[in-house]
Amino acid sequence: MNYKHIKFETQDSVALIKLNRPEKLNAFTLTMMEELCDAFDVIDNDDKIRATLITGSGRAFCAGADLSGGENTFVDKFDTSEEYPQDHNKDAGGILTLRMYKSLKPIITACNGPAVGVGATLQLAADIRIASTSARFGFVFLNRGIVNDASSSWFLPKIVGISKALELCFSGKIIDANEAKEIGLVSYIFEDDEMLEKSLDYCKDLAKKSAPVSVAMARRLFWTSLGDNGPDRSHDLESIFISSRGKSGDAREGVTSFLEKRAANFPNSVSEDLPKDFLEKIEKK
Repeated sequence: MNYKHIKFETQDSVALIKLNRPEKLNAFTLTMMEELCDAFDVIDNDDKIRATLITGSGRAFCAGADLSGGENTFVDKFDTSEEYPQDHNKDAGGILTLRMYKSLKPIITACNGPAVGVGATLQLAADIRIASTSARFGFVFLNRGIVNDASSSWFLPKIVGISKALELCFSGKIIDANEAKEIGLVSYIFEDDEMLEKSLDYCKDLAKKSAPVSVAMARRLFWTSLGDNGPDRSHDLESIFISSRGKSGDAREGVTSFLEKRAANFPNSVSEDLPKDFLEKIEKK
């Protein structure tokens, strides 16, 4: 995989993605968006990968959209209508976060420095956010005369609440890692020099005791349920898939390994054993 604006590698069971324009503080481009979407396709189809970690190269996570085009940046540099005609020039950050939303593996971001604009909003589609002590977050869109991107008006209030989400966007203020943790935007803070190592260890440990197919299903069930008006649909879907998973080799191994007091060796894989009607059912409203 020859990427220009990201680096992609695997470390044991973790896919490590680095935003890789350090000379531009990893400023976001259409190329970066396309490469990230491609990487998530690769990850979902590789059964050896159990989780994804995204971080930045150099001293920043992502300084937001590349504004080097000047006042016409948002007109010229982020025109997606040719490459994505079905998306009638939808915003590039949203194309990325919607792809992340549909991913079948846990996504963790390790914010290693400034994360502004889309650098902040792309992290909202991650399941868990980690920050270094030098991390900074800024939802500065209104300060630039535009509106927030990357479907953040859906994601952000679900993470920090509607009032705090609006405060962050109205003001555009930059918050540090401690404040981000206080409001629930990040879950953990690591020292700068330990950030990558500890984040990788966290990712390797996160789901290693759980069945990969069950992890994929739970991820999609939780995220899609956030859009429901009540718990009834979740109950219906969980009932269907508890029944189908209960007949699986994974379920038999889960019970047997528990009774035998040993680690489970789950036989099923995401690429082969995800229930055939799973995605259709959870996406149906």
